[in-house]
Amino acid sequence: MGEPCLSEPAFWLRDDREDELARLRREQPVAWQDEPVTDWSPGGRGYWAVLAHAGVRAASRDAQTFVSGLGTELFELPVEVAQLYSGMLNMDAPRHTRLRGIVSTAFSPRYVNLLENAVQRRAAAVVDEVCERGTCDFASDIAEPLPLAVICDMLGVPEQDRLELARLSRVSVPLGDAEFGTFDDAFQAALDLIDYAKDLQRVRRDRPADDLTTLLMQADVEGERLSADEAGSFFELLITAGIETTSASLAHGMIALCRNPAQRERWQREGAAVAPRAVEEVLRWSTPVIHFRRTAAVDTALAGQRIAAGDKVVLFYHSANRDEAVFDDPYRFDLGRNPNPHLAFSGGGPHFCLGAHLARLEMRVMFHELFRRLPDLELAAEPEVMHSMFFNGVKSMPVAFTPTSLAAG
Repeated sequence: MGEPCLSEPAFWLRDDREDELARLRREQPVAWQDEPVTDWSPGGRGYWAVLAHAGVRAASRDAQTFVSGLGTELFELPVEVAQLYSGMLNMDAPRHTRLRGIVSTAFSPRYVNLLENAVQRRAAAVVDEVCERGTCDFASDIAEPLPLAVICDMLGVPEQDRLELARLSRVSVPLGDAEFGTFDDAFQAALDLIDYAKDLQRVRRDRPADDLTTLLMQADVEGERLSADEAGSFFELLITAGIETTSASLAHGMIALCRNPAQRERWQREGAAVAPRAVEEVLRWSTPVIHFRRTAAVDTALAGQRIAAGDKVVLFYHSANRDEAVFDDPYRFDLGRNPNPHLAFSGGGPHFCLGAHLARLEMRVMFHELFRRLPDLELAAEPEVMHSMFFNGVKSMPVAFTPTSLAAG
């Protein structure tokens, strides 16, 4: 079959995908990949795929050598377009540091812990909506509504606008899946989210509120306020990252629990005692963001491979989280795995996921609510996953359970 091309959407549908990634980790942990024209990409000049845990972690932490300011998408965009599309993801220090600092307090462990009661109420409301039905689509009815509600609460998005923002967020992320359209469709969805943010900013000028949208408008960066586009891009990033990644982890986590009943029974039985490690294993197992790109700022080397200044370097978190050199029996779903140095939130460094603590809280709370109120929830049909080399999402996941009344909750 020849050497695999990770740039081809067809590779991510192959039955032997994981075997091929494991072989590359052993034989070519930094492997050159061509970038042909595909249905979702205009093609490009090629890149180095970093597949092993050690390489992904090292490159993530060396932000001076492997920079983000030239774009984190696989394909290249004009810098000004990339920064509009994904905001501070496509920036380097010092501007990235200052922008991240605007909202870092709102996502700090101390502040996130104060949100626990609010997240519990939202999780209970999500289960209230389905508990009497006996069936639902876990992906759209359970996994998505909780992170959607939480991030929209934080941004001050009115209830009536949230479903449309969720739709735009979904279209903007899964590049490669024909159901969601082309790159142009994804880019337009991101622009629509930015335009929505600008409309909300105009409302907040007259009626400031205790929310992140108002905070973005009033923030001072290098002696200047953010432009409407900059604040809108920040909003778009918070919405998409806030909804899609946690939603995917919840869905993939429940699939894994349904297929590993002994592990599920352990979490249900031991509860809070196993929850922290269980959440980390769900994060490793799901790894929603499959890759991000960096660019070599200087001639360098990684895992013995020489890399020239200007070369694109793509960090494959999914592969790193299955690295046999780091994880014992990595294809075993093990809620007690310890240590578990997964890279689901990136490999550390300045671009470590801002919402990591919030995602962990939402997952812990939602699984507790499901175990308590829908303890026999099971898959009713095979889940349908996204076909994307960028995002590991779940499109549809029919489940069934014994109906319970709201009073029983």
